[in-house]
Amino acid sequence: MNLYKFKKLLIFGFFSCVVIGSMAGKAQSQEVSSGKQVSIEYTLTLEDKSIIDSNVGAEPLSFVQGSHSIIPGLENALNGMHIGDSKQVTVKPEDGYGPVNKDAVSEINKEQIQKDVLQVGAVLQGQDPDGQVIIARVVEIKKDTVLLDYNHPLAGKTLFFDVKILDIQDTPKPAG
Repeated sequence: MNLYKFKKLLIFGFFSCVVIGSMAGKAQSQEVSSGKQVSIEYTLTLEDKSIIDSNVGAEPLSFVQGSHSIIPGLENALNGMHIGDSKQVTVKPEDGYGPVNKDAVSEINKEQIQKDVLQVGAVLQGQDPDGQVIIARVVEIKKDTVLLDYNHPLAGKTLFFDVKILDIQDTPKPAG
């Protein structure tokens, strides 16, 4: 074998190792893990098979894994998944929006609510004394008062997600 062919084989062999090595590293970085920017497609249903929410065919849901920006039961189930993986995830109430809190109901004077929104099922938004946003649903209208429920509408419910991993990226490191 002449020196030219030997150098060519040596260079090609080195290049192949570098490409294979970098592809293996890339595949590893494509796993859902804490600190990764993850984009998913999902459909959320309840036990009766009613669809509550879906982003299929729309903008993906993007979040940083481990940042607690999605419900814990779903976030935990995504760990270890890869781009293109699909999964059905069942989230119990304690890992979703929590159990129904029977104390998260109050009765207020009917005059405190605008008449045009005063109907059972209406979702009201207000602020507490500290300026925090409060959301409540009208659950009952009495003669002089209204019963408001401050629980999340999905509290106490088992949630069923069909989820697909669309993208996984490293999150940018802070400058400095």
